[in-house]
Amino acid sequence: MKVNHSSEEDFILAGFSEYPQAEFLLSLFVFGTYAVTLSGNTAIILVSLLDSQLRTPMYFFLRNLSFLDMCFITCIVPQMLTNVWGGSKKISYVGCMVQYSVALALGSTECVLLAVMAVDRYVAVCWPLRYATIMHQQICHLFAAISWFSGFANSLFQSSLAIVLPLCGHRWVDHFLCEVLVIIKLSCVDTGPIESKMFIARLIILVVPVSIILTSYACIARAVVKMRSAEGQQKAFGTCASHLMVVSLFYGTIMFMYLQPKSNYSQNQGKVLALFYTVVAPTLNPLIYTLRNKDVKRAIRKVIWRDSV
Repeated sequence: MKVNHSSEEDFILAGFSEYPQAEFLLSLFVFGTYAVTLSGNTAIILVSLLDSQLRTPMYFFLRNLSFLDMCFITCIVPQMLTNVWGGSKKISYVGCMVQYSVALALGSTECVLLAVMAVDRYVAVCWPLRYATIMHQQICHLFAAISWFSGFANSLFQSSLAIVLPLCGHRWVDHFLCEVLVIIKLSCVDTGPIESKMFIARLIILVVPVSIILTSYACIARAVVKMRSAEGQQKAFGTCASHLMVVSLFYGTIMFMYLQPKSNYSQNQGKVLALFYTVVAPTLNPLIYTLRNKDVKRAIRKVIWRDSV
């Protein structure tokens, strides 16, 4: 294995330092969204555990998604705020490698988890009478384990390719986080073969779940069209609407960012997109699931009322 001779040096995360005033205001926004993300997702986890009516496969996967989002944003935001408010934009080599490996693992896990949630919605709408039998506790735990394992396996594969690239003293990272595509650009050797392998890995972790999601919702749409009851159609749509919105936000951003050719990759565009899917999207997820979900709103009111008595 080739040794990376720059491994003992720190990286400099430039962030948005070319716009210092805007960067400080942005940090306040990021801090606010971070607080909303932690409180919103914590509320979803606690409410779904405390309310017996929410102990269903759908909310089991939602708890996984909420926990994942909290881990994902925590992997990024504290370091970003430290760099802006602390005056030093340094991050150690080990810290950088850990950050992009963990962020990649959690992002990949969310790709698979959203596909699993689509399958859950397919079974609920198309096989309602057999839903409890098919989506029993063991199968839910298995699906969740597959999501987490595949995400971390993808990260291990891509990180192992990136970590051996010699950086030849390059330490200036034009980003607010350590991100695989950005670190690769620091290398002073031909990265073409490694980037091709990474592109295939990204293609698999993105396209396979998207195919499952599209297939699931195609079957759901066909089943909904065949329903004679308008109330049944509305209920089926209601159970899927929140998930569809989260899928659109997540995949729309991440596919545009990671599946485009390197020649079309703009660093400023990359920073804005990364800010959206690492900070904004995890904040919107709990809002989408609470504002559009009557069961969650009912459970929150029930818990608040019980605690106030």
